[in-house]
Amino acid sequence: MNFRFQNLVGAPYRGGNALVINNTELISPVGNRVSVIDLIKSQTSTLPVQSSSNICRIAASPDGVFLLTVDENNRCLFINLRRRVVLHRISFKKSVNAVKFSPDGAYIAVATGKFVQIWRSPGFRKEYFPFELVRTFVDCDDKVTSLDWSPDSNYLLAGSKDLTARLFFVKKLKTRTKPFSLLGHRDTVVGAHFGVDKKTNRVCKVYSITRDCFVFSWVFKGDEDESDKMEEEEDASEPPSPATPDRDVEGNLEVDDGRNVKKRKESDGKDIDLDEEGGGYLQRGKWVLLRKDNFMQAPAKLTACDYHRELDMVVVCFSNGVFRLYQMPDFVCIHLLSISREKITTAVFNDLGNWLIFGCAKLGQLLVWEWRSESYILKQQGHYFDVNCLAYSPDSQLLATGADDNKVKVWTVSSGFCFVTFSEHTNAVTALHFMANNHCLLSASLDGTVRAWDLFRYRNFRTFTTPTSRQFVSLAADQSGEVICAGTLDSFEIFVWSMKTAHLLDKLSGHEGPVHGLMFSPTNGVLASSSWDKTIRLWDVFEGKGAVETFPHTHDVLTVAYRPDGRQLACSTLDGQIHFWDPIDGSLMYTIEGRRDIAGGRLMTDRRSAANSSSGKCFTSLCYSADGTYILAGGSSKYICMYDIADQVLLRRFQITLNLSLDGVLDFLNSKKMTEAGPLDLIDDDDSDIEEGIDKQTQGKLGFDLPGSMPNRGRPIARTKCLRIAPTGRSFAAATTEGVLVFSIDDSFIFDPTDLDIDVTPEAVDAALDEDQPNRALLLSLRLNEDNLIKKCIFAVSPVDIAPVASSIPKRYLQRFIEALADLLESCQHIEFILRWCQELCKAHGNSIQQNSRNLLPALKSLQKAITRMHQDLADTCSSNEYILRYLCSINSKK
Repeated sequence: MNFRFQNLVGAPYRGGNALVINNTELISPVGNRVSVIDLIKSQTSTLPVQSSSNICRIAASPDGVFLLTVDENNRCLFINLRRRVVLHRISFKKSVNAVKFSPDGAYIAVATGKFVQIWRSPGFRKEYFPFELVRTFVDCDDKVTSLDWSPDSNYLLAGSKDLTARLFFVKKLKTRTKPFSLLGHRDTVVGAHFGVDKKTNRVCKVYSITRDCFVFSWVFKGDEDESDKMEEEEDASEPPSPATPDRDVEGNLEVDDGRNVKKRKESDGKDIDLDEEGGGYLQRGKWVLLRKDNFMQAPAKLTACDYHRELDMVVVCFSNGVFRLYQMPDFVCIHLLSISREKITTAVFNDLGNWLIFGCAKLGQLLVWEWRSESYILKQQGHYFDVNCLAYSPDSQLLATGADDNKVKVWTVSSGFCFVTFSEHTNAVTALHFMANNHCLLSASLDGTVRAWDLFRYRNFRTFTTPTSRQFVSLAADQSGEVICAGTLDSFEIFVWSMKTAHLLDKLSGHEGPVHGLMFSPTNGVLASSSWDKTIRLWDVFEGKGAVETFPHTHDVLTVAYRPDGRQLACSTLDGQIHFWDPIDGSLMYTIEGRRDIAGGRLMTDRRSAANSSSGKCFTSLCYSADGTYILAGGSSKYICMYDIADQVLLRRFQITLNLSLDGVLDFLNSKKMTEAGPLDLIDDDDSDIEEGIDKQTQGKLGFDLPGSMPNRGRPIARTKCLRIAPTGRSFAAATTEGVLVFSIDDSFIFDPTDLDIDVTPEAVDAALDEDQPNRALLLSLRLNEDNLIKKCIFAVSPVDIAPVASSIPKRYLQRFIEALADLLESCQHIEFILRWCQELCKAHGNSIQQNSRNLLPALKSLQKAITRMHQDLADTCSSNEYILRYLCSINSKK
């Protein structure tokens, strides 16, 4: 019962900025969660941390240890990426448009509205006030859109909607100087980036990129004498700059040479002198516009850009889905490619500059492109609309999803990646079913077809249709896979086809409402169907007797499910109840009143509180556990309920999301947001879609703009459309508004202390062996990935300690350890010792080996091959010895 959130599947990207850490790990915001994709191992994982609303900006520390996320409510989380825990929280007063760590990791620059704030970066230790405001710059006249640090962390470049880019010196100066303004832009500055001299690693140029598809190249002229004179004249003629007032805007704080933050009232008044501090060299010169170039993409607007300092290259993306890659400063176009028809919302280089990462929020698309070889490293796209249905493969390693975008996608559960997309349907996909052979997938759609997909050749090999077009909403197949049944929405009939010939065998009539639930009994050929006509009917499909039995209800029946042993039938009704029937005797066994359990969450348009509003709260999806002792139920609520069937009690409630950007998450609405015209959140006073020139990329803009079509202004409502428990019983998936949530009993993340140890060396392995710590020595050797050290540590473990040491091996090292055992079996004489290792390893990690068998298949086959060869050699030796002994015995008897 100890299910915990494991992963979010089906939504690789939802908006905001993506970034890369450690050159190979891609971090992207997905709603109010953060997804981490390992581009080398092709695996994705989701942090078990939720923000209060959709995440709009993220930033990572230079060493990749800390992650900063800021959501739409201006609430910030400071996360330890390796431990996956939240260390600190803070809220900003205005919307955050950009955030970035300094290269030395000591400061965080935050663009809040038209202010630029410099915060001291917190650390691992717990503090009462971890975030300390160091400086606040108030020079910009409009919203700040981009930030960039100089390599020495002394300068900050900020682009703004006031058509300027400003250069700030982070530390406090004795001589008050204005921040240098780079002028001449005719539209919003989307990105402003420092360029460095490769010999001295000092800033020598700046690139400012504007929304009207222009790039400005600025160079630094460092004539100290002239600049000193100009500064003296400016100091004498102009008033003090508002950038360095006597009192800062936030907190009255300053920084001295020792980087100690103090109250200004208690400080010694020691400011940095430009002559003493070498970092102020940019204050002793001037900036000159070198050239201005046009990207030639009008009327499209520039939406995202990034710059790589070492390669001196710029990538720019536009609202028409085109991106361009330029070599600077000569402005030579290296690549021009269209990757989408919608606007690209994020673009970023990896650390080495060989990969480009693009994200399209409207399509949920995430791409990693290697520009040298012109090939895709990663290409993932989620469903355009909500997921309607789910299906687990019989081995629990694949997960199929169908949605309103007419597509069927198949995902690998262990990696979270989609490896095939079927798009032959012309209307919404409503039901999915995996065949028992694990290589065939069935899908039903509102386009009037049921299609069979081959997962070997990735093609539609059979299509089931009816004489007249029907809309299918439910699907079932018998255990043998010979008969396919589908229920309709409009004609209230059930159609039966032959799987081999695709011929229509029968048409079952009798229901008086849409047939939304179909399921075959696991033990015989009886088909159960549920309908909105308030009945459940049992059909004998193979005998052709029609409806065998009818179970009446007082409300519409929404779904039906068989217990795995076929001796119990569960159904949910519109009044929020779950009924359990005995299909053999036809008697009602139990009834669970679940309306109060599923009730919760108040919509913006509700006139009653969540406690008093139970209308519409019902279960639309049911699923039995593998042993049939408990049942999962989900529906039009933010909760998933788990019930014990024998005692009819609620065991657990899973809340699918804490995202306040969705409707129906809060139980109590804020009365301050209630106005005479209705709730404040429902009043459309946002003109950003007009001034940006492109419609806002939200689900409210996906074709529902007709007056009165969506009373809550298109805000998605938190609900669960489909639930499925894996055949192994160790995980379950839920198709929710946030995506496909996977909950599991198994630990998806095991913290390895050696990951943080810089002393992982062969000497440390030998020291652990000398201290009689074979467990630690084996972990260190696996971390080093040295074959000789791994084998040495294996033999250092005594036979008595094999079981506990095998159970302590992390799952991430299983493949490497199995390869080492297979290699030892080929060349080692200690056969029983190695086989004992194999036995204990299978006992301790059997579940994880089974779930990741696709990834571990090469290593497992190598081990099987070694064991088989050893078995044959021993069998041949034994047979030979047996024959020799028989011969000797026969000779002895003759004498």
